Amino acid sequence: MNTSFNIKDFRRALGQFPTGVTVITTVDDNGGPVGVTASSFNTVSIDPPLVLWSVDKGAYSADIMKNSKHFAVNVLASDQVATSNKFADRGEDKFAGVSYQPGLGNSPLFDGCAAQFQCNTWNVVDAGDHLIIIGEVVEYSDNEALSPLVFAAGSYAITAPHPSSQKPEQLPLSKEGFLSDYLPFLLHSAYTNSSAALYPKILAQCHITPQEWRVLTLLADHGLVTAQAIGQLIMQPEAMLEVTIERMKEKDCIESTGSDLLALTANGLEIVRQSIILAKEHELSVLQSLPSQCVVDLKQSLKQIGAVSVTS
Repeated sequence: MNTSFNIKDFRRALGQFPTGVTVITTVDDNGGPVGVTASSFNTVSIDPPLVLWSVDKGAYSADIMKNSKHFAVNVLASDQVATSNKFADRGEDKFAGVSYQPGLGNSPLFDGCAAQFQCNTWNVVDAGDHLIIIGEVVEYSDNEALSPLVFAAGSYAITAPHPSSQKPEQLPLSKEGFLSDYLPFLLHSAYTNSSAALYPKILAQCHITPQEWRVLTLLADHGLVTAQAIGQLIMQPEAMLEVTIERMKEKDCIESTGSDLLALTANGLEIVRQSIILAKEHELSVLQSLPSQCVVDLKQSLKQIGAVSVTS
């Protein structure tokens, strides 16, 4: 191990590189399905068609994956966060309730994925505390109607065109066109335009990341909460949430109170207080052009839309 590296900081730095999210699947010697969540998937070669991913040597599935002749890469869609979390956890029947079909070598192919690659194992490379598994793609498929799930800065995310990707010669958004009156597009545009300046302010003045701020504000609203409940609410994988929580304990923002419950420290309460002041100031600047009743109606409408989205 390189002792000059702070492992937690190193992982956080690596998290600044956004990746897709996959579940790699195969079968064991008894034909039982095996799967593990991996964000290390990448291309190697087009001719021949080679891809790679890596697995922790300490993982239950490591030896099975190493010795398997075939595996499948299920590139998860944006609505498959629960599937990602399920196959990232340990100690449960991961395939219970999961709909899949047998692929090459009976490797499970999940329903509803953004893309899938069925591979022959081409090579296995020993690399530090991981094994790099290279596969030769035999069959592949993709669904352009589905957006891929993304993982960035310790949290799940979704893809969206960057504002700067619009070329100068393109026509401006038509006031009479479909997008100008389409709710999801309007919501996305409003969120993107209104939130861009907030997180840098909180980081600069309160010295906390967006992921840490979500945890702090959640604890401020709900009091004692388990790490598992936090992960479900902020959609952060268990392994990454553990890193976030440990970092926040080192900063004296939160503490464990027994029974796996987390609580804010006095320092954490002060950070939340300062950050909420910044957030409210930012909100006022965004909404200053709207009448007060319009703001009330807007928030109430968004709450109703959110409730419908969750239950539908």
